[in-house]
Amino acid sequence: MSDIRIATAEDQILLDKEAKYCSYGDTVHYIEPPRIFSRCEGSYVWDTEDQAYLDLQMWYSAVNFGYANPRLNNALKQQIDTLPQIASQYLHKGKIELSEMIAVDAKKKFGLDGRVHFNVGGSQSIEDSLKVVRNASNGKSLMFAFEGGYHGRTLGASSITSSFRYRRRYGHFGERANFIPFPYHFRGPKGMTKEEYGSHCVQQFARLFETEYNGVWDPKTNQCEYAAFYVEPIQGTGGYVIPPMNFYRELKHVLDQHGILMVSDEIQMGFYRTGKLWSIEHFDVQPDVIVFGKALTNGLNPLGGIWAREELINPKIFPPGSTHSTFASNPLGTAVGLEMFKMTSEVDYGAMVMAKGKYFLEGLQDLQKRFPIIGDVDGLGLALRCEICGPDGFTPDKATLDYMVEEGMKGDMVVDGQKLGLILDVGGYYKNVITLAPSLEISYPEIDLGLKLLEQLLVRATKR
Repeated sequence: MSDIRIATAEDQILLDKEAKYCSYGDTVHYIEPPRIFSRCEGSYVWDTEDQAYLDLQMWYSAVNFGYANPRLNNALKQQIDTLPQIASQYLHKGKIELSEMIAVDAKKKFGLDGRVHFNVGGSQSIEDSLKVVRNASNGKSLMFAFEGGYHGRTLGASSITSSFRYRRRYGHFGERANFIPFPYHFRGPKGMTKEEYGSHCVQQFARLFETEYNGVWDPKTNQCEYAAFYVEPIQGTGGYVIPPMNFYRELKHVLDQHGILMVSDEIQMGFYRTGKLWSIEHFDVQPDVIVFGKALTNGLNPLGGIWAREELINPKIFPPGSTHSTFASNPLGTAVGLEMFKMTSEVDYGAMVMAKGKYFLEGLQDLQKRFPIIGDVDGLGLALRCEICGPDGFTPDKATLDYMVEEGMKGDMVVDGQKLGLILDVGGYYKNVITLAPSLEISYPEIDLGLKLLEQLLVRATKR
């Protein structure tokens, strides 16, 4: 193993400037010294010393289709040369056609008419969804959300994100959500199958409606104090926790009984990360609202949005001026989004992602057999998790994972004569989970390479 890496003189000049001039409010330095990157392509990024790193987190799933994807890049370049800018109160073809594509797809899959509303990113789109559900519920401001859930760090989004540290210094936007346990089977009660635990979690939630004294339900008027339940079908920052397949179907039954909307946050898991356009499709339910962002433009443009049922968002109930963003539905972003939909429709993209995900998961399961510190692995499509634990295979071990991340960023591992680094993302309730979100365009040899690099990190971790 190499010693601690020292920044080059050129990089150190930039790091000194960063320390003086850049806000740290949106910065996290996971390693010291931080890397400065100069180029990217496919599944790789290169630093200023031209050291290559295989990236298995792809900008938190914003770059689902690979860095510098030629087809998507060209769509952006072509739009720059035709209609690069137009005020959002004016129409352009891209906005209309992209809205149509999303709405028609939702009608086909969920049997529901709906409309699409754009904004500049995930958190901002969460804010718009809060307006939609509050408005549709006559101003109810209370929401349900999950323990371990993450929906963003704007004031509204942080109120439905379970981490108090994102709210601590800023007060509350209205009221914080009522956080409900997520069916995290690996850390749930023993003696239940995954499906039994999912049903158990639903039954515990349903208790809230048994009597008015449980605090959320008025049986005399058949009204709930809560407007909506915000769900990540597969938890993202919470550690790519995949619930049992029966869970959302049973949960939605309870919600529908009591007039509570289901909002599916697809910001991280949307656009084929799990092998389907929306991860909620795996669970045989009809969401009332879908929030999306990130990979819609493959990270080339900050564009997100919501799809909502017609009854919630038609112009009579949600009229012009209900919300606004200068750069919403901008023509550069919608052009890339349209091209992404065309690209993924030309082949069975979902089947391709599921096949690659199965192959990658089998490789992780093989590592789990050989390294006792891997407590749990799971995956759906190319959303994969690897939970790092103590020698007992259960006690969370954040320190070991932090070590592995730092070692991966040294760029000194060698596979088949090639020196490489490995970029990993850390998630989970205890920050001990490798959340793997490789490019959906990753090749099978690159999956093998990623597994070999992970193996080297596990060997280092167990021998240190």
